[in-house]
Amino acid sequence: MALYVQKFGGTSVADPDRMRAVADHVARCRRRGDQVVLVISAMGKETDELLRMAEQVSDVRPGREMDMLITAGERKACALMCMALASVDVPAASFTGSQAGFITDTNHRNAKILEITPERVIAALDEGIVPVVAGSQGVSTERDVTFLGRGGSDTTAVALSHVLGADLCELYTDVSGVFTTDPRVVEKATKMASITFDELLEMTATGCPKPAMRSVEVAHSYQVPLHIRSAFTWEPGTLVVDSYDSPDNKNESENGMEQPIIRAVTHDLSESKITVADVPDRPGVSAKLFRSLANANVNVDMIVQNVSDQGHTDISFTVPTEDLDRATTLLESEVMAEIGATSLSTAGAIGRVSIIGAGMKSNPGVAAKMFETLAANEINISMISTSAIRVSCVVDADVAESAVQHLHTAFDLDG
Repeated sequence: MALYVQKFGGTSVADPDRMRAVADHVARCRRRGDQVVLVISAMGKETDELLRMAEQVSDVRPGREMDMLITAGERKACALMCMALASVDVPAASFTGSQAGFITDTNHRNAKILEITPERVIAALDEGIVPVVAGSQGVSTERDVTFLGRGGSDTTAVALSHVLGADLCELYTDVSGVFTTDPRVVEKATKMASITFDELLEMTATGCPKPAMRSVEVAHSYQVPLHIRSAFTWEPGTLVVDSYDSPDNKNESENGMEQPIIRAVTHDLSESKITVADVPDRPGVSAKLFRSLANANVNVDMIVQNVSDQGHTDISFTVPTEDLDRATTLLESEVMAEIGATSLSTAGAIGRVSIIGAGMKSNPGVAAKMFETLAANEINISMISTSAIRVSCVVDADVAESAVQHLHTAFDLDG
């Protein structure tokens, strides 16, 4: 008997027909002798509708009340799913995040899990009942309902898999697995049978929307086996493994010499660039600049500092576009005068294009090939950042998709 934690996203439970399809799937799993724990997201676009309603009601939206509102979608979906399971003779019980034992910090709208005490979930399993857990929610140390943020149902499922010792965490979504790039951008993108945690972390950090990056981080930290697959076709998806020679990786065609150097090309249009000009080139200036942004919860990604000229330099960095106004207001009102900078400029229409692959660690010339490919197609690079298995370039937003297409072909990823 195996224990599976299965998470179903909003599109996978968007209407009664979809819920009945999930219930039939769970019934089949039970008939083969397996135990199942379900983690359910809100139906379809319900979270977006709740957020829209909040905007219509008031300009003042306290975090505590927003969390109470947003998490209602998952609770509704869980109750309906239990009814669908009952219709196929599968005993089930719904649990809110707090009932499932998710204890979080007090950060509303984006809470972090502190611990999980899943006694009620375990008791349900022992009684032969399928626990249906509301995703992306918990209860804070101050006993308030909290929301884990967008994509939090993935994190709920992975964390629950860890504490329950599940044999596999399956993340069901509207795509059939992890692709070499966005299939909407490159028609010849191919689904990968397996991918390493490190590669998937880089992909989710640079534009791949599913699964949620936080869930991959938790899975990697606690070695939770992941399978990303479709709730519409039920075909095998993408298995996430430690390495391609891992015992968990049964796909021999993706092991050893068959493994390509570059596994994926990603792009991200959600960031903007800020340049702080004529900054005094002395110790502590960068620390003050980026500490101020960190204290304001502005996440900084790529950073480039120019060579000093006559004791001054320019510092450019990227931030989420949704944080751009907040960041520039903070810098202009407080930080620039404190560090002695003279001007600030922003660029909103930027795109980040990345190539990712564990094989680049031991293969020289990967970055050069990327730059040559972009140059051959007259795509200018304004910023570059790297890791051991990733190279990212900032380009103009209007050529980002073209860059992805050319790189996908250049690195022999076209299916």
